[in-house]
Amino acid sequence: MRANIRFSLSLAAALALSAGAADAIEFRSVGEPAVLFDAPSEKGKRLYIVAPGTPVEVVVTLDKWVKVRDAGGALTWIERRALSEKRTVMVAVPRAVVRQHPADEASAAFETVKDAVLEFVAQSGDGWIQVRHKDGTQGYLKISEVWGL
Repeated sequence: MRANIRFSLSLAAALALSAGAADAIEFRSVGEPAVLFDAPSEKGKRLYIVAPGTPVEVVVTLDKWVKVRDAGGALTWIERRALSEKRTVMVAVPRAVVRQHPADEASAAFETVKDAVLEFVAQSGDGWIQVRHKDGTQGYLKISEVWGL
């Protein structure tokens, strides 16, 4: 009886861990100017063009198509080849101060505005990430001020 209970608990724990991994959110960035469609087909309605570097959340992947969600919540389809492994984030607040160190009292490296796209460099811990501006300037930004992680 105890062996069955231990097996059941082990199985439940394994299922819980695998379910968590399956629910992980995947973000990518757009690697080239790309058309977003309303269906996974070139015959679908062309909705708009998305700029390179724009972060998107991967929702569903088919053969050569990926259903993505943008920062505004819109669901569209993009050709898989247009996505990049390079990670970016989008500023989600009206004004954000990128700091020289991951602390509120650190000096400003630069300031940026809503919808600006920054390259994700690294997770810094304690609610901060390291980012890089397209001009090469780097700094730290609060996770709560970006979309795309």
